[in-house]
Amino acid sequence: MTLAKNKVVIYTDGACKGNPGPGGWGAWLQYGGREKSLWGGEKNTTNNRMELLAAIKALEALTRSCSVELHTDSQYLRQGITQWMANWKRKNWKTAAGKAVKNQDLWQRLDEQASRHDIDWRWVRGHAGDPGNEKADQLANRGVRDPQMQEQE
Repeated sequence: MTLAKNKVVIYTDGACKGNPGPGGWGAWLQYGGREKSLWGGEKNTTNNRMELLAAIKALEALTRSCSVELHTDSQYLRQGITQWMANWKRKNWKTAAGKAVKNQDLWQRLDEQASRHDIDWRWVRGHAGDPGNEKADQLANRGVRDPQMQEQE
């Protein structure tokens, strides 16, 4: 696959063994024929936090503004960033019901990183044979086992 200049394709995933419990995140980045794998985790977390952290860490790894095609199997992540966040921000990080937004710290980090790039947020069905999603899932599960952040080119 040939990518346009500054076009990055990213697949992200989160995993959690128990919810809450030990969790991991993974991201697989592709750019101009090169690949980078990232993973990490936390000892006591939730799946949603790991889904968010996967996207954050992937975007943080980009050293300049890019056109990004980000694939996730998390509707929570995709809908949160594309549909819900604008209202949360308008309501000072409160939901429509007036409650505090869960994972606000990570949503704010994601908002900061996303503002640096032009991102096409794409949902992909998890565990359905998509090679990029399967790779991200493997990395997330590796993060459960080996929570210290790692990267591999």
